[in-house]
Amino acid sequence: MHDIATAIRELKEELPSNVKLVAVSKFHPAEAVMEAYNAGQRVFGESRPQELAAKAAVLPGDISWHFIGHLQTNKLKLVLPVASMVESVDSLHLLTAIDRWGKENGKVTDVLLEMHIASEDTKQGFSREEILSLVPRAQDYPNVRISGLMGMATFTDDETVIRRDFAALVALRDEIRTGIGDYPGLPAGFGILSFGMTHDYRIAVEMGADIVRIGTLIFGERAY
Repeated sequence: MHDIATAIRELKEELPSNVKLVAVSKFHPAEAVMEAYNAGQRVFGESRPQELAAKAAVLPGDISWHFIGHLQTNKLKLVLPVASMVESVDSLHLLTAIDRWGKENGKVTDVLLEMHIASEDTKQGFSREEILSLVPRAQDYPNVRISGLMGMATFTDDETVIRRDFAALVALRDEIRTGIGDYPGLPAGFGILSFGMTHDYRIAVEMGADIVRIGTLIFGERAY
């Protein structure tokens, strides 16, 4: 049996104190989340709205839920009441819908803009140019707090490709930070970077990730 508590402990010992671990619990039962919770983990990542809502209803209220998958606008009512952050805002349409939901429900949602950095066309996300055209208009979305960027590298064993993809994310964050005075709608703390998963998180940490999203290493292969 996979030892979730041991995996959590070893990761906490390995990761720098300034790097947040999101334990990706999608496709794993609430019981597995509780094992990680009892080992001290408090931040979990989910990618399916119904699964997130069901788990949030039965698990401790001090869990911080990050939504990390493609989010359809007709599922916002399942996700936004319980999510502390939506890491995967991948379109202007979604950003606008989250802001509208926030106005109607009195909530400001922390989000990351997902940048398409991978070679695969199947992955979601904004282009560099789209993000640069969006951030000057951040004040148009008062019920969304754009806190930084997220990305997923090309799925490959080629470390050169992974580093190239991650470097594009870091460079864009740094470029936005340089001109942050011109973007009044961005929070002062803008610049959170979420990148790195089970197979490449060590590279991500080396390159400056603030958040790593690790699932298989903690929970084993998907349960359902």
